Amino acid sequence: MTAAHGDTGLLAPGWADSAAASATSDHAYLRALLDAEAALTRAQAALGLAPAEAATAVTEAADAGAFDVRSLAERARAGGNPVIPLVAELTKAVGEEYGPYVHRGATSQDIMDTATMLVAVRTLDPVLADLGRTERALARLAAEHRDTAMPGRTLTQHAVPTTFGLKAAGWRALVLDARDRIARVREGLPAQLGGAAGTLAAFGAYGASDPAALPAAYARELGLRAPDLPWHTLRTPVADLAGCLAFTAGALGKLAVDVLTLSRTEIAEVAEGSGGGSSAMPHKSNPVRSTLIASAARRAPQLAATLYGSLAAEDERPAGAWHAEWEPLRDLLRLAGGAARDAAELAEGLRVRPEAMREHLDLTGGLIVSERLSAELAPVLGRARAKELLTRLAAEGRPPAQAPELADVDLDPTHYTGSAGALTDRALERR
Repeated sequence: MTAAHGDTGLLAPGWADSAAASATSDHAYLRALLDAEAALTRAQAALGLAPAEAATAVTEAADAGAFDVRSLAERARAGGNPVIPLVAELTKAVGEEYGPYVHRGATSQDIMDTATMLVAVRTLDPVLADLGRTERALARLAAEHRDTAMPGRTLTQHAVPTTFGLKAAGWRALVLDARDRIARVREGLPAQLGGAAGTLAAFGAYGASDPAALPAAYARELGLRAPDLPWHTLRTPVADLAGCLAFTAGALGKLAVDVLTLSRTEIAEVAEGSGGGSSAMPHKSNPVRSTLIASAARRAPQLAATLYGSLAAEDERPAGAWHAEWEPLRDLLRLAGGAARDAAELAEGLRVRPEAMREHLDLTGGLIVSERLSAELAPVLGRARAKELLTRLAAEGRPPAQAPELADVDLDPTHYTGSAGALTDRALERR
């Protein structure tokens, strides 16, 4: 397939030209399908069910560059999946002597599911690397700004002071949560091998004295986990992928939407290191990395929902359920991969503006610490009168310092960040 006709990501700048784009391309899927077929013959050879020469012949013929992806895609319509035409082409390429050992005993779903797991593993590795870059950059920001006070905002309004260090530590905690979930799922992704209805019967017919040993040998050839059972209709691996990928997109989305808010012109407490330009307004430097991550976070849950819906897979092999997984899972891998790449660039280049944060702390003339003022006034005025006084000052737009009752009270918002520093330190202990 030429680039002119391939999926180049023209409408998907969030994942275009990323490691995830390469790892999930049609060519990458073809490679995974061929790797799955070659590994099956090698596994059978390792157990004495096929000649070693057959394993060599199939492995050598399973060269993705020798197959026409577009032709396979077009012919996949006839049988509903690309494995059927691929097996025909691979068998022909192997030749008359060893061609019968291609795909022997397997069903199309065995190869499709196994290839999907290979594609997932090959995509998740760079995602984990980018999440590592992101958490390290956020750790540096959290440590550097441990005591940088800024307005805490709830329901869009100033609440009480917090610190940028604590905010960055929170972002990092979510990134680490995503990393841990992906790592756990990645290590558990299994090969698929069950034959026509998940009984391994064909392998016994071809001479295997212990067909149940074959899936483990197959998994070893591929570097995947050995399945406990054929999982044609037991879709836990796909559901686990759906969950960790959607969570990752959402976790990175939290970082993105916070940066989008804080980088608004009228707030400008942070800025992306190198924003994007506008086609019409030369003065703009748009927070493009954050925008693309936020876009991924909005799409991911619906894609995951489709994959969860495929858990209800009837019989021993379903019609439509596993077919419905391929595109949304690939989209999820791409979205999470692109978001992780953009998050790493965002975190590494983020510019923090403490002076703007300090200026905004003073916008309400000290009312941002009304919680503390209320606590200090309550023993003197009573709780109800203290609240009434502070509410009236806020409604009239008067700073607390104008109230005689508050003349000697510390109104510096940087002195009311609670345990933000200690919480940041605790968060940074996590590795």
